[in-house]
Amino acid sequence: MPAVLDGIIKMSSRYIKFPYTVGEQANIKRQFAASTGFPNVIGAIDCTHVAIRAPSQNEFVYVNRKNVHSVNVQVISDSNLLLTNLVARWPGSTHDSFILAHSSVGNRLQAGASRDGWLLGDSGYPLRRWLLTPFANPQSAEEARFNSVHVRARSVVERAIGLLKNRWRCLDASGGRLLYQPNKVCRIIMSCGVLHNVALRNGVPLPPGLPPIHHEDPDAQPPPRHEDHQRGARLRQQVMQRL
Repeated sequence: MPAVLDGIIKMSSRYIKFPYTVGEQANIKRQFAASTGFPNVIGAIDCTHVAIRAPSQNEFVYVNRKNVHSVNVQVISDSNLLLTNLVARWPGSTHDSFILAHSSVGNRLQAGASRDGWLLGDSGYPLRRWLLTPFANPQSAEEARFNSVHVRARSVVERAIGLLKNRWRCLDASGGRLLYQPNKVCRIIMSCGVLHNVALRNGVPLPPGLPPIHHEDPDAQPPPRHEDHQRGARLRQQVMQRL
C-alpha cells in the first residue's frame, strides 16, 4: 500500500489544483453563476470528518465534538464537484476555521490572491472579503434571499464530499473506521481525493444502490471576529443588493 499511496499522491498537484490565475477563476465564476446565480464564486469550502481508530499517541486531540476519533479534512470544490483543495492532516478536535487559516489557500487569499472573487462557507467560518458566510439571523427579505442563494451555491461542496465518500466508503462512518495511524489515514484520504477527480474527469460512474451519506453540521462555535470582518460585511451587503 505505501508505494501505491506514494504514486497517487505524487499526482495530487496535477489533479487537485486551486484556481489562482485570472483565467482559471473566471471559468469557475461563470460556472457558479450559471448554475446557482451567485456571482464571483471561486469555490465552496467545508470540512468533513473521517473516523479513525484511537491513535496510540495524543489520542485526546483526535476526539471531535461528537466524541468520535477522527481526522478533520478541509475540502474546496468547484460547481462540477471537482476538488480544488484538500487538506488532510488535522486531528478531529481542530476547528474548521483554524484549518483554513493555516492552509496555503487561506494564507494566499488573505494576502490578496483573489481581489474580485470569494469562497462560500457556512457559519463555522469567519466572514472575510474573500470568504462570504450567511447572515446568522436574517432581519429582512433581502438577507433571507441572500442566505437562500448562498446555501444553494455552497451546497455543491457538500455534494462533492458526499460523492467522495460514496465512491470511497472507507472515508465514511458507514464503512467503519480506518484502522491505521493518523499519518497513514491522511495519505489514504489524499489518495482518494486524487482518484475522485480522476473518476469525475473520465466519467466513471458510481456503483448502483449506495446508501446516502450523512453530512456533518457546521462547527457549533463561530470563530472570533477578525479585523477583516467589517470589510467582509460591507462586501456581503453589496452582493446581497445584486442578487
